[in-house]
Amino acid sequence: MSTWESLLAMVLGLGAGALAGLVAWRMARAVAVRAAERTGEGRGEQLLRRLAGPGRAGAVLAGMTLAAQWVQAALTPALAAAVGQLLGVAWTLALAWLAARGVLLAEDLLLARFDLSAKDNLQARRIYTQVRVANRVLGVALALVTLALVCMRFETFRQVGAGLLASAGVAGLVVGLAAQKTIAGALAGIQLAFTQPIRLDDVVVVEGEWGRIEEITFTYVVVRIWDQRRLIVPVARFLEAPFQNWTRVSAEVWGTVMLYADLTVPVDKVREELARYAAAHPKWDGQVCGLQVTGASERSLELRALVSARDSSALWDLRCDVREHLAAYLRDVLPGSLPRTRAEVSGDREALAHPLGEA
Repeated sequence: MSTWESLLAMVLGLGAGALAGLVAWRMARAVAVRAAERTGEGRGEQLLRRLAGPGRAGAVLAGMTLAAQWVQAALTPALAAAVGQLLGVAWTLALAWLAARGVLLAEDLLLARFDLSAKDNLQARRIYTQVRVANRVLGVALALVTLALVCMRFETFRQVGAGLLASAGVAGLVVGLAAQKTIAGALAGIQLAFTQPIRLDDVVVVEGEWGRIEEITFTYVVVRIWDQRRLIVPVARFLEAPFQNWTRVSAEVWGTVMLYADLTVPVDKVREELARYAAAHPKWDGQVCGLQVTGASERSLELRALVSARDSSALWDLRCDVREHLAAYLRDVLPGSLPRTRAEVSGDREALAHPLGEA
């Protein structure tokens, strides 16, 4: 048989096998969809959605593999070897795709048990952080293994790899030095995932900026700042330098409001007004509310109001409202308690009354 006839037989055979595999996949998927609808559970639909791509590819490859066995007698030895090689590479990629989707499916099923939007989401943030970082580790490992398996199927690349291994003295040293920071960053990311000084959605103060942890990767962490900017921080920064984590143990936080009033201010009345206002405020958590005199000078008293809230965002609003209300209270109800500067005038009253003297 000529080369063109062999090529035509290969195209027709593989095409027919791919079509048969696609039809078989459609039928199997229809049956699976009906079974998932009968059970009424979302996991079946989620399984089909995640595995639809690699399942379709596997069905097509299965049909093409069977067709290749059927038309093998009509192919030239070189063409048959090329078809077998390509199908082997395709199967490796399809299985890697299936494994990657399986990892994503396991992540979906595990994270579905935890609600990140709940008020008490400490456990959820811990699991989310560990699962996301572990997913990235498995993804990189799977990509490396897949690339190695594909390269091993070609004799040329095996020889190149053997040559690189034989001359790995200087080259290995150069590559190791060049990749030192990258490897250290990846190891720091793994350490961060298991020690967990930070978790997803944690409230932190880093580099003088207040924000929430939005994303954690191998080498950097994305902090969403309060004004919607993004601060990109190296992972090693959270392991080597101090930073503030406002939600490490719980989300409840305390905050202060500083005021300055005259020395004659009735502190008890201001304290009672603070307690009354905080009790009626929707963002006060009912835990901490107090007012103390924390400083004094020759002109004023320093008043510190201490309040608490369920999280940092609510605390910020509460502090602003308390500051505004107490300032208005001093202005409207206790105007004599605003800071004042006193001066004493002494001397001859008659001289002061007639500074120019008598005419």
